[in-house]
Amino acid sequence: MLESTIAAVRPLDEPAMVAARELQGRLTKPAGSLGALEELSVRLAGLAGVCPPPLPEPAAVAIFAGDHGVHAQGVTPWPQEVTAQMIGNFLAGGAVVNAFARQAGASVTVVDVGVATPLPPAEPADAAAAPSGGAARGDDAGAGPSTAPRLVAANVRPGTRDLAVTAALTRDEARAAVETGIRVAGELVDAGAGILLTGDMGIANTTPAAALVAAFAGVDPAAATGRGTGVDDPTYARKVDVVRAALARHAPDPADPLGVLAAVGGLEHAALAGLILGAAAHRVPVLLDGVIAVSAALAAAAFAPDAVGAMVAGHRSAEPGATAALRHLGLDPLIDLGLRLGEGTGALLALPVVTGAVRVLHEVATFDSAGVSEK
Repeated sequence: MLESTIAAVRPLDEPAMVAARELQGRLTKPAGSLGALEELSVRLAGLAGVCPPPLPEPAAVAIFAGDHGVHAQGVTPWPQEVTAQMIGNFLAGGAVVNAFARQAGASVTVVDVGVATPLPPAEPADAAAAPSGGAARGDDAGAGPSTAPRLVAANVRPGTRDLAVTAALTRDEARAAVETGIRVAGELVDAGAGILLTGDMGIANTTPAAALVAAFAGVDPAAATGRGTGVDDPTYARKVDVVRAALARHAPDPADPLGVLAAVGGLEHAALAGLILGAAAHRVPVLLDGVIAVSAALAAAAFAPDAVGAMVAGHRSAEPGATAALRHLGLDPLIDLGLRLGEGTGALLALPVVTGAVRVLHEVATFDSAGVSEK
């Protein structure tokens, strides 16, 4: 599955991009006045192979959850059980990602790809918390069936091994997680999703993210490692030391992305890389969230460089590794609000920007059609 997905990832369609640039030049606005949105619309036309590209809707958030053996190194004060507890919160509709998804009219799929502790039974969301396909956005948003977040059971193993001691995963486990992400992408696109949004949950997952960024982007571990949930100075210093020691121990080769994911990655990182590859293979945009997502995007780009064409950077995470990763990918984030929550929250806030960039090509009149004089 991995190899066939990589083979299906193709470059952006140049004729569609030329047509989009030409159309942007004829719309009733000064050339370049929409800034980065204009080039985004051009790139999305190239991804779809048609101008104008389809509106990126409906949106589907996929939250991949996993635990981490490196938690034993004291890189975070949060107990590992919080991962499973937050999955219960997602399914009950009570997390920030749920609130933002309801605002955006996006579906939420939670994927247990490597949670270490038993999951709580899912409780039905109440009427106020249940996501909606449209009605939750207001009476004028159009009717739509209420859709509760769903859980996909795809646990590869109950958490990774401690990357400070040994490889976090075997190559077979890393492959299984990547292919889980590919399958989820295919299922969501087959169900009608026009854009996929990355989400994640995993206590201690910013530590493997920092290791992935350092390995793929070639930056110093101190430049790739942030404070995650807001750790104190001694914990931060320990976290940097853990990342540095893990990279020295495993010497991951960025030309072998599966090997890098196995050595220092997490199950949710690997699955997100698969989701990104799956989106690119289906010619559907994938809106990246924070540092976990962009560290996974580095792996996806190492598997298939043309996958970057499907990636849209939703926001600039406060984690320094996110900026290093985006620079390496050549992506500029759409918003910068100092966010560091994860879950898919930053991607959801950026979603209207992506939709607006495409809607311009569909709905704005040209100078000729509107009878407006050009300069």
